[in-house]
Amino acid sequence: MISVAGRFLAELTKQVFSDLSASKYQMAEYRISIYGRKMSEWDQLASWIVNNELYSENVVWLIQLPRLYNIYKEMGIVTSFQNILDNIFLPLFEVTVDPDSHPHLHIFLKQVVGLDLVDDESKPERRPTKHMPTPAQWTNVFNPAFSYYVYYCYANLYTLNKLRESKGMTTIKFRPHSGEAGDIDHLAATFLTSHNIAHGINLRKSPVLQYLYYLAQVNEEIEVNFVVM
Repeated sequence: MISVAGRFLAELTKQVFSDLSASKYQMAEYRISIYGRKMSEWDQLASWIVNNELYSENVVWLIQLPRLYNIYKEMGIVTSFQNILDNIFLPLFEVTVDPDSHPHLHIFLKQVVGLDLVDDESKPERRPTKHMPTPAQWTNVFNPAFSYYVYYCYANLYTLNKLRESKGMTTIKFRPHSGEAGDIDHLAATFLTSHNIAHGINLRKSPVLQYLYYLAQVNEEIEVNFVVM
């Protein structure tokens, strides 16, 4: 079997880039996933971008983080929720401290504008409390609650952005899916942590939160997904 290393998809993507460039006034933000199963995901994705010269002044990328800890735990891919956070954020800290450690990733991050969180919000979940285990202690098979994911992604991204900002590098906004279904607490969590959100349909159930989102100008988005599996 001959591996084409994503060449076909890259050629299709470059054709779309060309069409956007020809139209002059059309811009696009494409979404692509990092799963947190292993640290090499960032380098694999960045190498695909760089090796296929997927650059365009009309296009930026937003990274989706699927909330699938429970599946990876059952498969034996990770042992704790901390593994997920390490696989997602450690390469980003490493490349910020030393761009030569991940040269392709350093280039790719110049085109990345945000991180998203995605999954089915309607799934039942335990309401977080102050007694919840830390990520390193979260070794059970249950998926952490939405707000647990939100907090730890926000906290890591906030620290990363401060570091990148101090080095004159581009920063990455936190823009999760929130409020499409599930508990209204999801929207409270993203109000405190997010630059903007996708959907926010459930804001209609909470006039107070809706007004807070309006005052803080935490905007809602409607997006078209472009996901590389």
